[in-house]
Amino acid sequence: MTRPTERFSSRVENYLRYRPSYPSAAINLLKTRCGLSPGAVVADIGSGTGILSELLLQSGAQVIGVEPNDGMRAAAEAHLGAQARFRSVNGTAEATTLAPASIDLLVAGQAFHWFDVESARREALRLLRNDGFAALLWNERPPEATAFLADYEALLLRHAAEYARITASRADVASMRRFFGGAMELATFPNQQTFDFEGLKGRLMSSTYAPEPGHPQHEPMMAGLREVFRRHEHGGQVVFPYRTLVYFGQPQRPGN
Repeated sequence: MTRPTERFSSRVENYLRYRPSYPSAAINLLKTRCGLSPGAVVADIGSGTGILSELLLQSGAQVIGVEPNDGMRAAAEAHLGAQARFRSVNGTAEATTLAPASIDLLVAGQAFHWFDVESARREALRLLRNDGFAALLWNERPPEATAFLADYEALLLRHAAEYARITASRADVASMRRFFGGAMELATFPNQQTFDFEGLKGRLMSSTYAPEPGHPQHEPMMAGLREVFRRHEHGGQVVFPYRTLVYFGQPQRPGN
């Protein structure tokens, strides 16, 4: 079994090109409710190729990307390394290497399900200043599935053995509540991507559950994806909708 920190090693290019970003309304929430501001120090845990880090930098904050996967971290450094307010470190949610009480805001975009909750909570409390916030962001499929999404999901259930297990672990409310130590708030925003077939293929292959070339399910999955695209495209494109979930709050310290 591939370790979680290594699962994306073969998917870096597709992740960088085809994963969704986060809507401006979600970043505005971090500004108005979570202390994101010029001069704030933000730790982006599981920062990957820097999708969320890039948006945080636009706020004027100092951003530290904490990423254990060498390929993902290198992609973020190539894309964002010229910005003086960006720093990249080889670390994990459980052992970031960052100094105690050095962080105003801790964020994780589409990464929390890979964390060990209790260890990541201890590390977050060590890093955060007393008035610091945390925010866990997710781009998830909306509950009211479109016809395209229903067919896309059926395709994954047929060909991607790990799909149901991995997606079931994401945005797990009980785990996130344990991380925060109790109360947390949720804000939800619409989001979407528009793809031609190559983009849709890249989006699928950015996911760790998608069988890669050489796997017996890869070619049948690609044939099925082409049929799904043919069935739902308009003008050579399909719309891939999401709802962006932001769970946020001030992690409660023991005894508070």
